[in-house]
Amino acid sequence: MDKLTKILVLNAGSSTLKYKLFAASRAVAKSHLSLAPMISGMVEIGEVSKVTHKTHGENPKKMELPDAKLDDHKTALSLVIDLLCDPSFGGLAHKSDINAIGHRVVHGGERFSDASLITPGIMGALEESIALAPLHNPANILGIQVATELLGDACPQVAVFDTAFHATMPPSAFLYGLPYNLYKEHGVRRYGFHGTSHSYVAAQAAKHLNKPLSECNFITCHLGNGASVTAIKNGQSIDTSMGLTPLEGLVMGTRSGDIDPAIPTFLHNHVGMSYAEIDTMLNKKSGLLGLSGDADIRVLQDRFRAGDAHADLTLDVFAHRVRKYIGAYLVQLSPRLDGIIFTGGIGENSWILRNKILKDLAHVGVVVDKSRNEVDLNTNVLEVHADTSSVPILVVQTDEEKSIAAQTYRIVQE
Repeated sequence: MDKLTKILVLNAGSSTLKYKLFAASRAVAKSHLSLAPMISGMVEIGEVSKVTHKTHGENPKKMELPDAKLDDHKTALSLVIDLLCDPSFGGLAHKSDINAIGHRVVHGGERFSDASLITPGIMGALEESIALAPLHNPANILGIQVATELLGDACPQVAVFDTAFHATMPPSAFLYGLPYNLYKEHGVRRYGFHGTSHSYVAAQAAKHLNKPLSECNFITCHLGNGASVTAIKNGQSIDTSMGLTPLEGLVMGTRSGDIDPAIPTFLHNHVGMSYAEIDTMLNKKSGLLGLSGDADIRVLQDRFRAGDAHADLTLDVFAHRVRKYIGAYLVQLSPRLDGIIFTGGIGENSWILRNKILKDLAHVGVVVDKSRNEVDLNTNVLEVHADTSSVPILVVQTDEEKSIAAQTYRIVQE
C-alpha cells in the first residue's frame, strides 16, 4: 500500500480559494490509481467573506459560513485546514495527514511542459512568469507560499500548469506574425490554457472509445465562463484558441476573444478611452456580457426561449466563433477525426449551444442526434451523435481537480 493517501488540491484566485481533498489508493505498485473525493469547498476572501464546505461519500454534508471575515489567503487556508480536521465536517485527524498538495498555476511559460515539484528554484521561475499572467499567477504563487507557511516543508507541493499540455504545439502554431525578437527576448507567443481540462477529457474520451490516447485525434471544446478549443493529434495538443493570455480566441462570458488588433488604438484615439480602461473592457465587460448585458448563459437561454431576438443573436455569435475554430481544426487534423468533445459548464449543460455549434455539418461527417443531445448529462461520458455520424460527438464531464491530484501523485512518487 502507498503512504501517499491524502492529496489536497488548491486553486488560489485573487479573491477566492477553492479546495478539494482526495483519498488516493493503489493496491499494488503500478496498479490503477483510485482518487476518491472526500471534501471540497470554496472560500470568498475579503470584507464580505463566505465559505462553502461539503463532504462527499455515503452521507454527504454541506456547511456554509456567510460571515467568516477572512481578510487574506493565510486566514482562508487556515480555516480550510481547521474544517478538514473538524470531526463533524472533516476527514482528517490532524493537518499532518495531508500527504501532498497540488496547486493549479495558470501560466508556466515555456519552461514548464509538465507538472513540477515545488522547490526554491521553481518558486523563482514562477515569480518570473508573473509578467505573462499578472491577473492569475500572483494569487497562485501566494497560495503556495501560504501552504508552505501553514503546513511546512515536510508536505510536498506540486505546481500543475494550465499551459503545460499545449507545450507540444509546433512553432508554426504558437508564433505570432510579429518581430521574432519579441518571442526570443520577451516570450511573446501563444501558450494556450485550460490544458488540464483538455487533456483530462481527451483521456476520458479515448477510454470511452476503447482506443489508446496516442492514436486519437480530437477537437476538445472547453466551454464555460472562460472558453477554448484545442486540436489534439495523436493525444497531443497541436493548436488551441487561447494565446499569450486567456483573452484570445472564443467569445467568452466577459472576454472579447479575437478582435482586430487595431481596435484598442482606435478606441484610445477616437473614443478617448485609456489603455487601462480598454484592458478592463476587453477582459471584464465584453463577451456575452458586453453583447447582451448578461454573462450567465442560463439567463441568456431563458431569454432565448422567451423569444428574445438579441439573446438569440448573442448565442449565435458565441456559436459562430466556436464553429470557426472547429472548422480550422478539422483541416489540421485531416484526414481523420476521432471525436468532437464538449466539456465545461456550458459545454456539458447547454444543448441549445451544442445544437447551434454542430448544425449543418453532415458534409464533414458530423451529425448530432437532437433527442440524445437534449438529455441531461448524468454520466461521465454522453454520446450525442446520430447513428449516421461518422464522427463521435461526446459530452464529457471534466474534473480538473482530479487531474491535478493524479499529476501531484505521479510527481511526488517519482
